[in-house]
Amino acid sequence: MRKMKTLLLVVSIAFSSVLYASTEKAPTESSMVVKEIKELLKKPKFVLKKEVLAYVKITLNDKHEMVVLSVGSENCEIEKYIKKRLNYVKLKVEVKDCLKTFIVPIRITPTV
Repeated sequence: MRKMKTLLLVVSIAFSSVLYASTEKAPTESSMVVKEIKELLKKPKFVLKKEVLAYVKITLNDKHEMVVLSVGSENCEIEKYIKKRLNYVKLKVEVKDCLKTFIVPIRITPTV
């Protein structure tokens, strides 16, 4: 009986370690594009009084460059900043389907 319990414990530990090892997911194309956009929009050269949230609609052209279709924000300065920083910037990430459209929420917070 004791050997049976030990064997059952060993099997359960081995089974759980296999399940744990197989749960890691590879980053998706979308998450890589969002990460790159985040890097491009770092350190704005203007001062904000309050946090601004904007939804940016982006598509990719055949040269893997981002094309900003629209910026959903009430702040014109934010809209110009996002378009200036993102429009026709070539992605480092390889996206399989070039004609994909992404809607990315962007939050810009005031610096302290």
